[in-house]
Amino acid sequence: MLDLQRIETAIQQISAEKKISRETLVGIIEAAIRAAYKKDYASKDAIVNIHLDFEANTVEVNVEKVIVENVENPDTEVSYSDIGGKESGYEIGDTVEIDVSDELLNSEGFWRIASQAAKQVIVSKIQETEKEKLYQLFQDKVDTIINLRIELVEKNRVVFDYNGYRVILPRSEQVTKDKYTPGQRMYLYVRSVDIDPVSGPRVTLSRKDKELIVKLFEMNTPELEEGIVEIVSLARMPWVKTKIIVASDEPDVDPAGCLIGPKGMRVRNIVDELSGEKIDILNYTTNKEEMVRRALIPWVVEAVTIDDEANLIRATVRDDEKAKVLGRGGTNIKIASDLLGYNISLTTIDGKEIDPKDEEE
Repeated sequence: MLDLQRIETAIQQISAEKKISRETLVGIIEAAIRAAYKKDYASKDAIVNIHLDFEANTVEVNVEKVIVENVENPDTEVSYSDIGGKESGYEIGDTVEIDVSDELLNSEGFWRIASQAAKQVIVSKIQETEKEKLYQLFQDKVDTIINLRIELVEKNRVVFDYNGYRVILPRSEQVTKDKYTPGQRMYLYVRSVDIDPVSGPRVTLSRKDKELIVKLFEMNTPELEEGIVEIVSLARMPWVKTKIIVASDEPDVDPAGCLIGPKGMRVRNIVDELSGEKIDILNYTTNKEEMVRRALIPWVVEAVTIDDEANLIRATVRDDEKAKVLGRGGTNIKIASDLLGYNISLTTIDGKEIDPKDEEE
């Protein structure tokens, strides 16, 4: 038999800590007992009513059955004669509750299964409730950054604390160069908050998303917030490098200088937040060829040809500069291509095409 006094204590604790109503938790336990009884003693068609009396420390199990002359389904029917016929005060067709509690008194296996089922459902309910709470807390924070404290570091995920709730940064959204240590605080980008049809409410946080960089600069650069400076384009290869093109309609404003900040303090703060990730900040120009050269800075490009129809940029470099322009494994070219929105093809002065896979910095 279940120890309802211990269960009552557990219910009070869970209700207080997880903000789940007592009625909901009691209902979960009753449902678990009902399911266990149907599995071992009846069928899914049976109508089973459970009543927990916490004061008397008893569990009452009743099965609703229809009174019939001849029983065809014992799980849902009872014979008129078995309930005492006319002397019972019932008539054929009436529904009666039959108390089956006594037959379960000494069934340790039944109560063990019911108890385990109740625990599993309660754990599931707690997880579901926490997901719903997180959804409510984060639903107005999409496309923003938040500063959270690391609570736990596991093999494939980092667990952060947010107002007493756990929120997960999965491995897929972590940056290799970041060091995750319990107690440490860091900024995360809230990419999405949605409801998955299978797993329920879901919050997706990221350290990889390039919008994290945008929001960090907006937080540190008043000119961005005020609209004096705008980010025209941004490309990022997490923990390797970020390139940003910025512009301003104000002739006396240096857009790149605004992001860099006095003595480089603004950009340095962001580089520190990103564990040393390099950031190139470039001023926008309407001269496309010059913009290509700036995007490939700090390396020298001898000539630039832009084919808008093919969405292709052909850049010519000296043979001794090609590895530097490419970057290790072609990273510099990949970031510049993303930044400009063009495919970039590198050739040497003698016309030889360079394959990024064959070159390393």
